[in-house]
Amino acid sequence: AMPVIASLKRTITSLASSEVSVHSASPTLKSSRLMTNWPLAVLVVPACVTVTGTTTSRTWPLMLSLPVTWEGVIQDTASTATLAAILSAREKISNFEINNSGVGHSTYRVYCSKETHSSIEKAVKIAGLGKKNLVKIDTDEKFRLVPEALARAVEKDIKDGLKPMCIVAAIGTTSCTAIDPLREISEIAMRYGIWLHVDAAFAGTAALLPEFQWMLDGIDSADSFVFNPHKWMFTNFDCSCYFVKDKDALVKTFEILPEYLKTATHGRVNNYCDWGVPLGRRFRALKLWFVIRNFGVEGLQKKIRFHILLAKNLEKKIQNHSEFELLAPRTVNLLCFRFRPEDISDEKRLDAINESLIRQLNASGKMYLTHTRLNGKYTIRMSIGQTNVEARHVEEAWLRIQQCAEDLKNNL
Repeated sequence: AMPVIASLKRTITSLASSEVSVHSASPTLKSSRLMTNWPLAVLVVPACVTVTGTTTSRTWPLMLSLPVTWEGVIQDTASTATLAAILSAREKISNFEINNSGVGHSTYRVYCSKETHSSIEKAVKIAGLGKKNLVKIDTDEKFRLVPEALARAVEKDIKDGLKPMCIVAAIGTTSCTAIDPLREISEIAMRYGIWLHVDAAFAGTAALLPEFQWMLDGIDSADSFVFNPHKWMFTNFDCSCYFVKDKDALVKTFEILPEYLKTATHGRVNNYCDWGVPLGRRFRALKLWFVIRNFGVEGLQKKIRFHILLAKNLEKKIQNHSEFELLAPRTVNLLCFRFRPEDISDEKRLDAINESLIRQLNASGKMYLTHTRLNGKYTIRMSIGQTNVEARHVEEAWLRIQQCAEDLKNNL
């Protein structure tokens, strides 16, 4: 135990001597900035940068493809980050007048695909825009937003006297991790001067791998971006990294300075109470710092690659099984599939069989699967991303799925 305690002391001392100490105000301020700027100043462009202020300077490699001029803040969840993006877009398009006079009869429009997360609809309602002003765009056969349909919707709204305000692109939709075509969407946003928010809450972690940075092609034209280390980067809940192109737009949306919040450091440090909804903030930066310090860049990449490999191997087994079928293309580590006995074609019966299958599997306590609906079909979802998952775990899960499915079939 003593070596562990000594190591922990050294780690905390290193952290305290780097970016945690501030002259006044909360000690979480600079550490939060360090961690939210990690994918920018540490793991992004330029190809290598030196992070100073620590006991030893470190040179970090190119990782994500976010613009180096962006700034970030740690939020609790992507839902809160998306709300911040939509509120910022609302204030920017209204010249920050809505904060003063209220929304009134809203003509502002928000666009997303039919496969994006429900938090977008919630944010639109909280922002006072009205659910009717959320335009859900059709998707293609791979469940990706169709840019041509988006452009038509925007053009129609402009013709009808409505005001396109924000587009939300999904880098990994909730149901099946479909990747929206960011480059084409960003061109539409630029053409019409629309705020572009990129929701990469889950799948964004894959962009730590150079071979998956194609997902972020076009990010340089976006206005905001969020991904959640607590989803697939081995960080305990909650920890969501939110980045913005225009920091001033974010701060101006949320800033408020009553007398009791005035300090001698005003204007000298980032007051993160002005970077989102909550006034008080948890020290989320510390646990993220520990994860990065523990695994290192190569360690994180190794685990993420392994998870994707496990999913790819299972994908082949599902494809080769005569009574199972994939219902969506695999993009990273999520598989969407169903059991389809050869002698059953009725969709309602298939839905009931798969619902029963997933219920029995989860009741076993040996595994836990979730479901969704894709093209109206009841779909089993299997995500392979637990920190210490091994190949044997996936193999055992697949065997259990087949055994349970066979038992169901025999009892039909």
